[in-house]
Amino acid sequence: MTIRILPAVGDPEAARALGGLLGQLPGVEPLRPVGDSTRLLDTLAVLASASVDELPEVVLVHEGLGPVPALEVIREVALRFPATGVVLVTADRGPALYAAAMDVGARGLAGLPLSYEEMGARVQAAAHWATGVRRHLGSAGEGAGGGPGGTLLAVVGAKGGVGTTVTAVQLALAACAGGRSVALVDLDLQSGDVASYLDVQFRRSIADLAGISDISPRVLQDAVFPHPTGLGLLLAPAEGERGEEIGDLAARQIAAALRSRYELVIADCGTQITAAGAAVVETADVALLVTTPDVVSVRAAKRMVRLWDRLQIRKAAETTSVINRHTRSSEIQPALVERTTGTRAARTTVPACYKELQPAVDSGRMQDLDARSGVRQAMWTLAGELGLIAAPAAGGGLLRGAAQASRSLTGGTGRRRALGAGGAGPAGADQLTPVPTSRFRRRGGGDRGQVAVEFLGLLPLIFVVLAVVWQCVLVGYTYSLAGDAADKGARAGAAGGNCAAAARADLPGAWRGGPECGGRGTGIVHAEVALKVPVLFPGLVNWPWTVTGSAGAAEEER
Repeated sequence: MTIRILPAVGDPEAARALGGLLGQLPGVEPLRPVGDSTRLLDTLAVLASASVDELPEVVLVHEGLGPVPALEVIREVALRFPATGVVLVTADRGPALYAAAMDVGARGLAGLPLSYEEMGARVQAAAHWATGVRRHLGSAGEGAGGGPGGTLLAVVGAKGGVGTTVTAVQLALAACAGGRSVALVDLDLQSGDVASYLDVQFRRSIADLAGISDISPRVLQDAVFPHPTGLGLLLAPAEGERGEEIGDLAARQIAAALRSRYELVIADCGTQITAAGAAVVETADVALLVTTPDVVSVRAAKRMVRLWDRLQIRKAAETTSVINRHTRSSEIQPALVERTTGTRAARTTVPACYKELQPAVDSGRMQDLDARSGVRQAMWTLAGELGLIAAPAAGGGLLRGAAQASRSLTGGTGRRRALGAGGAGPAGADQLTPVPTSRFRRRGGGDRGQVAVEFLGLLPLIFVVLAVVWQCVLVGYTYSLAGDAADKGARAGAAGGNCAAAARADLPGAWRGGPECGGRGTGIVHAEVALKVPVLFPGLVNWPWTVTGSAGAAEEER
């Protein structure tokens, strides 16, 4: 089991020392430290609003945390978040402080200076207690089923121009048409274009929710734009600089509020990782990484998943990649993207149909895209594969399979929620079986087998081309040998030597021919050499025609 620990330390030096020690503990995932008691309580409140299983198992409260005294902070955390174990970090190890800490709800006390053994023991004890409480409350069962609230799908582009917004919009339209209540959030805070793709004029944006600590249903309703298609749109601010108002805590709170009202929340996170986008990608049930079948985009996708891994946002194995503008003739196929990035590649690829897509994009009415369009059909098929709409032929959804894979990778902590559990969707909408990861391995193996078959089909043609090229080399070499032998024979005859012997002297055995010499006594000695051209292998079979080389030299006086 992975133990998530949230350090609450006001002193930066103490925070660095504590973070270094936590990084050495096995099976521990330290979260970003908080510097004061207010931020600690706000962070825990945002996480708890999403799910009890989103809370860290252990909170470390440093004795110097302010402005509220450490014991009062522990009392507040223990009362409001009983499924989290609190450990007090202090230099005072006296029995009076120990008793006071236990009275306010602490699960342990770690003395300063910190030691590896003591910290490990206190963390393990507090985490074991928190796990028992959650099991008693039934939160573990809820996490296995997917957790309360709707499903969050984050759509991220490997680089600009790969079709991130088109993908998010079409997936949202498909899910809405399938009977789900869907919210589409534009988290490309500085250059979001969801409003342009759906022909929307709006006053309120996601920035209006950034400063609200308690987002009520009425406040959320005022900020969400009801689109005629049935989508609820929470749009990026028209002034790009206002995007800086939305941090990670605000993004988590907004996502939690949307999940409490909608069955499905799709977030267009753009191509730049911001604090808000990182928070949504981290908490999303599925992160969909959009790329195109070219080297630059695939490299950008690889950089993106590596960045997520370094920042501990999301593992590559928990990410699903989809190829946009795909063609059968492209050298980059889904199996290659899967191997290069370490992600799971979606079976569905989106074709490159610019002419079909352009009128809908230019008019700003993506909802009017022709149902016969290859792009729309592929996008809606992808929605079925992800489990956003009923798709009997798909045999289930990647969304639930990815959530189950995530739980197995994180030691069963249930940090990712599967599709639809606890939602308010139509009956039977969530009865989709998981897609086992072995299916992706079989699909990748099938692609490799197809490549092998195609290569075997081309093998005879490759051999023919090589044979023709080699035969041309032999013909050219024969011409060179004939000319050189004739030249040597003519020079030897001009000097009074044996013309024929000189011409044959340097000829290879497979090219032995009959040199003819003449003209002695006339002032010019002529030599002519005729050679047979071998077929592929010199010395076995010759062509029926010959190559002739001739030369002449002035007879020398003796």
